[in-house]
Amino acid sequence: MDLEELLAAGRPLNEKYKSGFATLIGRPNVGKSTLMNRLVGQKISITSNKPQTTRNRIQAVYTSEEGQIVFLDTPGINRAKNKLGNYMLKAAEGTLRDVDVILWLVEPTTYIGAGERYIIEQLKKTKTPVILVINKTDTVKKDDVFPAIDTYRKELDFAEVVPVSARCGTNTDTLISCILKYLPYGQPFYDEDTVTDQPERQIVAELIREKALRSLDEEIPHGIAVAIESMKYRKNIADIEATIICEKDSHKGIIIGKGGQMLKTIGSKARPEIEDMLQCKVNLQLWVKVKKDWRDSDFLLKNFGYNPKDPE
Repeated sequence: MDLEELLAAGRPLNEKYKSGFATLIGRPNVGKSTLMNRLVGQKISITSNKPQTTRNRIQAVYTSEEGQIVFLDTPGINRAKNKLGNYMLKAAEGTLRDVDVILWLVEPTTYIGAGERYIIEQLKKTKTPVILVINKTDTVKKDDVFPAIDTYRKELDFAEVVPVSARCGTNTDTLISCILKYLPYGQPFYDEDTVTDQPERQIVAELIREKALRSLDEEIPHGIAVAIESMKYRKNIADIEATIICEKDSHKGIIIGKGGQMLKTIGSKARPEIEDMLQCKVNLQLWVKVKKDWRDSDFLLKNFGYNPKDPE
């Protein structure tokens, strides 16, 4: 079920249990995926220090005795440069009207840049409660966090302000409690064992892309996608064939590397995490193909799992 289907289904009232949706928004590289993974206790969304790491709305589920939170991790809000960028921007902004609470992640600084100003303007249009999450508190002195809080409080009326460190897990329990406070009473949307609604193929593709993002040079990762060609099981082994898509012939050579070394590196880094996720041995075969300007092709975007109509 997607978000709209779940909301339309309706839920019987449960006055002792909270359940609802929370979206994580913010500029690229502010730590949204890292925080979501930390809150649900499992790696669902890929992370790297490069922009455009998260491209889709990714749902992850936190369930406790008090309630269930369905988290939506969104692409970083940034100015779009192509159709993929437009898709990502719609995916991020589209969640603001569909959720019970918004988590806006910022860094512990008093500087509010153009990107943050744009987000502030979007948040002013919504009546949804906004929790300001000051992330990366482990990177500054404790006294430096308070000026950042004061700076942002002057811009918007926040329901809560919670400083956290997604990397270290600091204050994440407090954040969970704050989120539950703003959710409606009702039955859980998912059973207690569910941690994500993402298909296995999509998670596998994203894990491969993450390793490519972390292994390759700055410019190349923006222009890559991963397509799972086949995924078959035999006994306790998963045979997976995947293709890394790039935009230029010169990029193909770099991704493959001398003697195929870079491609081997990407595969060897991705395999253990895929095995951990699938709970079986994995035989991973990787190829590289060139699809010029795929980020501006509606057909190819849809083919690689980024349907331009989905976020609307």
